[in-house]
Amino acid sequence: MNLWYFALISISGLFSVTFTVVYAYVADVTDEHSRSSAYGLVTATFAASLITSPAIGAHLARLYSENFIIALSALVALVDLLFIYFCVPESLPERLRSNQKVSWNKVDPFGSLRNITHDRFIYLICLIVLLSYLPEAGQYSCFFVYLRLMLGFSEDEVAYFIAFIGILSCIAQTLLLAILQKYFGAKETIMVGLFFQTVQLAAFGIATSNGVMWFAGGLAALSSVTYPSISAFVSVYAKENQQGLVQGMVNGVRGLCNGLGPALFGFTFYLFNVDLGYSSSASVKKNSSNLTAINANTKSIYSSMFSRDIPGPPFLFGAFLATIALMFSLLLPNSKTDFNGTRNDTRTIEQKARLLNTDETTNDSIQSK
Repeated sequence: MNLWYFALISISGLFSVTFTVVYAYVADVTDEHSRSSAYGLVTATFAASLITSPAIGAHLARLYSENFIIALSALVALVDLLFIYFCVPESLPERLRSNQKVSWNKVDPFGSLRNITHDRFIYLICLIVLLSYLPEAGQYSCFFVYLRLMLGFSEDEVAYFIAFIGILSCIAQTLLLAILQKYFGAKETIMVGLFFQTVQLAAFGIATSNGVMWFAGGLAALSSVTYPSISAFVSVYAKENQQGLVQGMVNGVRGLCNGLGPALFGFTFYLFNVDLGYSSSASVKKNSSNLTAINANTKSIYSSMFSRDIPGPPFLFGAFLATIALMFSLLLPNSKTDFNGTRNDTRTIEQKARLLNTDETTNDSIQSK
């Protein structure tokens, strides 16, 4: 493969902070009550793009060349950049912007990770994100092939399955998220999302029929309310001038999971001798036990029985991690008042200080007169 591909992917990864900046922007321009709905709208828009872009790309690929599609994608990105530069206003007021110079201590990623441990709530949130997004990243890296080989889905059925999850995700991240946030709160919404994730991962791990898999896909869509709720929860805790830093920490954990999740699932499949290697010449069968390739030198009765009865061990392990994340979510504050107690006190002190300065200035002006 051309080395330019890896170079361009690496450069793209260096600038893959779009979601961090978007979430920080949303936190700046919304209040605490509408913030979770705004986050849900952002993630729902992203989910909608995942639904439409593959279909549009496939259609254009049949009409034009790959170079045309790449050029068109670059043009769309350029238009997006120009729109942001000329049409999107700055979100953070001048008085809240930091006047300090950028130093290595501020941009050091390891320093940011060390700062997490100094704040109990941010540390807890990052731990929940790690335990929940690690199996999610692994799941989405392999479940397309998993559906084809283990359950016999055709290419059209896989496309319908993706569209089904995407449409339900849009509904969940807009309508359902708003309802849950209104009547239950951020913490409870996070717990609901983690519960759905645990159940759907377990269903993916034991499913041997298409019906169960479609049910699991629906639950996977409902579990998409977790991350917008976490982002809203974090934004309420963080100070106005630290939204980018805190959201960057959380998204950094997600980025770490994007690399470790697929490796974790692949290694778990390897441990249980489940081969997801796709061969286009081989016909796809629906019996998962016949599709489980076991190395003749390492075959054992236990692994054979386990692979036959539980076709997806990584998904069950992911359900275990999501369960731990759900348990940790119980440690989150029960109310925004408890969560913001320290922060609100700090703001009150700052407000009092500004008022005192205003009073002193007024008194000085009166005395001078």
